[in-house]
Amino acid sequence: MTAGQVARPGAQYAGKTVMVLGAARSGTAAAELLLSLGAKVLLCDQKPQEALGALPAALSHPDCRLLLGQSPRPYLPSCDLLVISPGIPLSAPDVAAAGEAGVPVTGELAFAASCAAQELIALSGTNGKTTTVSLLGEIFRQAGRVAHVAGNIGYPLSLAVLNAGPEDLLIAEVSSFQLETAGSFHPAAAAMLNLTPDHLDRHGTMDAYAGLKRRLFSNMGPTDLAVLNRDDPRVRAMRDGITARAAWFSSTQPVDEGALLRDGWICVRYGGEEKQICAAMDLRIPGRHNLENALAAAALAAGMQVPSAVIAYALRHFQGVEHRIEFSGTRAGVRYYNDSKGTNPDSTEKAIQAMSAPTVLILGGYDKHVPFDALARCAAGSGLIRHAVLIGQTAGQIGGALREAGFTGVTAAGSLEEAVRLASGLAKPGENVLFSPACASFDMFDDYEHRGRVFKRLVQDLPDAETPR
Repeated sequence: MTAGQVARPGAQYAGKTVMVLGAARSGTAAAELLLSLGAKVLLCDQKPQEALGALPAALSHPDCRLLLGQSPRPYLPSCDLLVISPGIPLSAPDVAAAGEAGVPVTGELAFAASCAAQELIALSGTNGKTTTVSLLGEIFRQAGRVAHVAGNIGYPLSLAVLNAGPEDLLIAEVSSFQLETAGSFHPAAAAMLNLTPDHLDRHGTMDAYAGLKRRLFSNMGPTDLAVLNRDDPRVRAMRDGITARAAWFSSTQPVDEGALLRDGWICVRYGGEEKQICAAMDLRIPGRHNLENALAAAALAAGMQVPSAVIAYALRHFQGVEHRIEFSGTRAGVRYYNDSKGTNPDSTEKAIQAMSAPTVLILGGYDKHVPFDALARCAAGSGLIRHAVLIGQTAGQIGGALREAGFTGVTAAGSLEEAVRLASGLAKPGENVLFSPACASFDMFDDYEHRGRVFKRLVQDLPDAETPR
């Protein structure tokens, strides 16, 4: 490199030996990106090859060595860096061993961002992330940008960086797991949607969880844009200490900069000028929570100079994302909704509030050590939840919370298949069955997407409207 030249992002990894821990989507994507940059890669996973399935063809590269079903620790001293997947906590023994060997540790998200020449937007929060980043992607595509929606949404940021052109836009959904290893992660614009209890089995306390979420803004400066939920006390408190220029979104109160709801209209306000975007009733995605998601997206997009007419068009036409209050068909007069992405109690509360007819609720799953009391009160007081069918590790806890709240219509099922069958018998024509687990999927399924696909298949297999009941 000659004097005056600037190294392209990622050039620092050329010739380095990098161990990637975890050979699922994030790990294999990081390995592919590293190989494209000229690094030597050791891809490690405790699972053997046969348990992982087919790996991307790019990993047959001569500079990629697979260490599957074996300990990576003997190879750590020869490595310049360890890249870990989001599902691997910093407390994992192999990660601790890297620290003892003096090997720096980073996460896949931070690594990918360090290789990105593209403009980067990031979004986090407990609920609504996937809907909002997907909506943002649609807004920017309508504005003429090539937008790659990636990160925690299931498309690793490493793959997006690998596939994106230099003028493209990266929009990253960011989880608390990814923020554990955020390092120098620096978006040009970022938003925090909300904070409610989640992942306390990994993070321990709400204070620790909120502290991790705050890292989203840690490396942002005065020319960057930070959008915060003014209606959420924990998010509002993040304003102190953020050096980026701040904007807000609110469905209940005015804001000086950002997005607000006024007289039933979504409006944006920047530089003292307020513009109407579209009527809240024009949104196709149901529920108060989706109004808040739309406000957050509008605040970010308007703050990045997207014209109001473009934002309005995208808001009016966006139909939501798979596995989030997704209409999955009508069988024998009963409407079925797949909300497998409802992986915590607050998310399921929002799904309940989006229902407009009597509903049988299917919920339960992997235990993340979060309380279900508020969810139980929501279900009991909604006036619409007629019965709850419970599955998974948390069935007993949720059942106890529901009974404590005075809700007695509770049935346990041994599997999702049994739960769908029971719910179909309990629901009457004109009513709903809502599958919103309030829990992670790992006790019974690979992930929430796998769980949602199984639910939709089970619904399709039910007798149709022509079949006598």
